Amino acid sequence: MTLPPRLLALLLLPAIICLAVFFVLPLSVLVAETGAEGGVAYLRLVDDPVFWQGLRGTLILGTAAPALSVAVGFCVAMHLSRQPEGRRQALLFVLSLPLTFSGLIVAYGFILVFGRAGFFTLLLAELGADPAVVGAMIFTPAGLGFAYCYYLIPRVVLVVLPVLVNFDSRQIDAAESLGASRFAAFRDVLLPQVAPALVAAFCLTAAVAIGAYGTALALVGTQVNILPLLLFSKISETGADLPAAAAASVVLMAVCCAVVGLAEALMGLRRRSDIVR
Repeated sequence: MTLPPRLLALLLLPAIICLAVFFVLPLSVLVAETGAEGGVAYLRLVDDPVFWQGLRGTLILGTAAPALSVAVGFCVAMHLSRQPEGRRQALLFVLSLPLTFSGLIVAYGFILVFGRAGFFTLLLAELGADPAVVGAMIFTPAGLGFAYCYYLIPRVVLVVLPVLVNFDSRQIDAAESLGASRFAAFRDVLLPQVAPALVAAFCLTAAVAIGAYGTALALVGTQVNILPLLLFSKISETGADLPAAAAASVVLMAVCCAVVGLAEALMGLRRRSDIVR
């Protein structure tokens, strides 16, 4: 049944109001702040080597952690797709719990487990490891990426699992019956059908990792140079360069939008190629 245009517009009104209040208005304020000095804030940002280091660190972290999360999440989703419905839902509930925690809680949890006096660190110390060396790893960029994976992997599973559940495994059996190896059947039959979901999961988790703030601040403070922490340094007590902070915010949002837009473009090409076929 087709809804009347006026009723449809009325139903869309709450979404339009939320989009205007929580996205358009803050973005307009940010853009106006960057133009307060005639756009000099962008030039000051471009001339700042710390900004380029932060952008590079953000891109590295926003690529490595999502890539590892997609690899692990795909394996987990494969295992869950083969479970009975009841067990799958129970395991999925447990797996989704990290999404309910804030970034600060995740960071403190990792400190309690992997920090210098953490449970895992003290356990390795009993085996002869140096707790100062092991405990310091969680406060490095690699440790930060490891902590990010804690709440990125569930997101990957939630995106990929429906595709794997609806996949007809008889296609694999048919490919093997025609002489294909198990790996060849996986590569040529399953992977092309799951690839759009994997790309979407990677871009989603990359956008989350690029913009994550609480976990990074609690774990590494300002020791690791990434854009969210650079924003913090520009608006903290040690610095109050609001136009440059607004310009960095616009750049950070542009990077996230570019990642999500790339996913949409790739999936659009995939859909068009499927239609042509």
